[in-house]
Amino acid sequence: MAADGGSSSLQLPCVFSPKSRQFLALCAQDGRLRIWNTDSKTLHQEYVPSAHLSATCTCIAWGPCRTVKEGPQRKKRKSEAVQVEEKADLLAMGTAAGTVLIYSTAKGALHCTLDGAHSGGVNCVQWHPEESLLYSGSDDTNIVEWDLQTGKTRSKWKADHAAVTSLCVSPDGKLLLSAGHIIKMWDLDTKEVYRKFTGHSTAVTTLRFATTRPPDSNGLYFLSGAAHDRLLSVWQVREDGKDKNSVVSFTLTDEPQHIDLVTSNSKEEAVRLAVVCKDGQLHLFEHFLNGPCKKPLSPSCTVQMSDTKESPIPIPLLAAVLGADTRTVMLAYGSHLQPVMEKVEINTAERHVCLTRDVQTTLSLSMETTVSKVKTPIVNAKSKVLVPGLPGHKAPLKGTSQGSEKRKKDTDTKEMSIAERLGEIDLSTVSEKGASKGTASLTTDNFAVLLVQGLESNDASILNKVFQTRKEMVIKKTVARLPLSAVLPLVEEVSVPFMVKKQHFVAALMVRWLKAVLMHHTSYLASLPDLVTQLGVLYHMIESRVKMFHKLTKLDGKLYLLMTQVSANICSVVHSIISFNLTSQELSLSHKERMSLSSPHFCSYTPGSCEAVKTQAEKFECCF
Repeated sequence: MAADGGSSSLQLPCVFSPKSRQFLALCAQDGRLRIWNTDSKTLHQEYVPSAHLSATCTCIAWGPCRTVKEGPQRKKRKSEAVQVEEKADLLAMGTAAGTVLIYSTAKGALHCTLDGAHSGGVNCVQWHPEESLLYSGSDDTNIVEWDLQTGKTRSKWKADHAAVTSLCVSPDGKLLLSAGHIIKMWDLDTKEVYRKFTGHSTAVTTLRFATTRPPDSNGLYFLSGAAHDRLLSVWQVREDGKDKNSVVSFTLTDEPQHIDLVTSNSKEEAVRLAVVCKDGQLHLFEHFLNGPCKKPLSPSCTVQMSDTKESPIPIPLLAAVLGADTRTVMLAYGSHLQPVMEKVEINTAERHVCLTRDVQTTLSLSMETTVSKVKTPIVNAKSKVLVPGLPGHKAPLKGTSQGSEKRKKDTDTKEMSIAERLGEIDLSTVSEKGASKGTASLTTDNFAVLLVQGLESNDASILNKVFQTRKEMVIKKTVARLPLSAVLPLVEEVSVPFMVKKQHFVAALMVRWLKAVLMHHTSYLASLPDLVTQLGVLYHMIESRVKMFHKLTKLDGKLYLLMTQVSANICSVVHSIISFNLTSQELSLSHKERMSLSSPHFCSYTPGSCEAVKTQAEKFECCF
């Protein structure tokens, strides 16, 4: 979230390069890293991690500017020697899989991969301002110090009982701030806690040092922001240790998403602060840090952006950095997939400023040819190239007539029509063990093609045919072969039976498809910012059913216990009544009959007695 630091995992990372602000690095919903040139307003580089879907990028941070050697160069004379400019080169990316990727903009490729230290997702990364060191915080509650020269772990220690959500290194490189719910200041030499600060009820997502003064002068300040919090708190590191509460608060309209500040080197120099909130507004602050301030400070200027239509629609601001001039600000707005960069001058004398832009005419996606690694294959004019995949991934390439035709006529195959594919899915011709020998079995690719076709055309007959399959392996392979554009429509389609009554059989079939989607495309669904709004009905339905399941389970247990007690009571009552009848019948017998019971001829009276007992038992069983 900081301009030079790690960003929160709840937000899509968006960071400007340090000093010259020449580049803007973004990680969008598709998991790709895109680096934009702010001068030419073009896409400079694009990097696709090998596991960009299973391990999405959670945070990014630019390293300190350094001298970059771009290829072999001849040795210059002393008279030709010029001062080499330092440029932003390395970029650290934390992933949900617990690894840290180091990307080099000079090489246009991955520099190295740091792994093996975190068992949970990386939430924040922070560079050391002077040495070749990198710090990372993770869900496993640990902080790792990486040595970039060797690519190995230099130190690792447990930060707290909760996940580490933010890090920040002091300008002199001697102190480190870490935060979850509690902010801790560490001495990097001894790796021991120097101070503790408490005041946020939610996870801290932003940490930035506001001054460059030493901590023993009562002039060291830093600010912090938390999730779902509309305040930025400023803390003073006092020499006497009486720094329990924040000294200054900045009011915001929403949770802070991106922060850039100009640090203060003395008491006479004010701190300049630019904060982009989650609602897309920019707030500018300017304040002299010199002790506590009781009242929260409002922004000196608030900037909003909208389009030029008759009914204006707000355009969200993604990031903002302050220029050398107090009126100059570099803005990034629009979409993460295709942002617009613009340097504007803002009249800070006005409290509210609204900028109008026509985003449609401003957007231009042009890839620089100098860094493009995409090559067009040379094919024959008569040949038709089909890229393996699904609709939306197949694009016939028109090539030039170069080279000889090498395809044989015998290899031409006739593509099956939709009707033929639907006929092969017919469950009446397929047994439970497998397809019959007379008909060809439908492959998983055909299932995936039909499913995408049905989702795009919204054809109920095609979807019903595909969804009727009960083979777990076919469902898993079909979902795995789906393009990302078809994942969300599939989830919405299989969610319908859960919301419609009297479709329990269909809902049972849809559970298998929903399970397969969650197994293969969870990372993609989690990267969508509006997933809760799109699948809110399904979420509430599942949540309500889960709550009802617990109640039904308790009711089932109570009914089972009650029925067990009732059946036990009935049995005891029946046995007592039967024994009472037998006793009374025996007392009503005459003296001769009693004597006969004791005689050896007792068997002659046994049938009558047994019939009487049996008759009484049947009467009581009928009653109950």
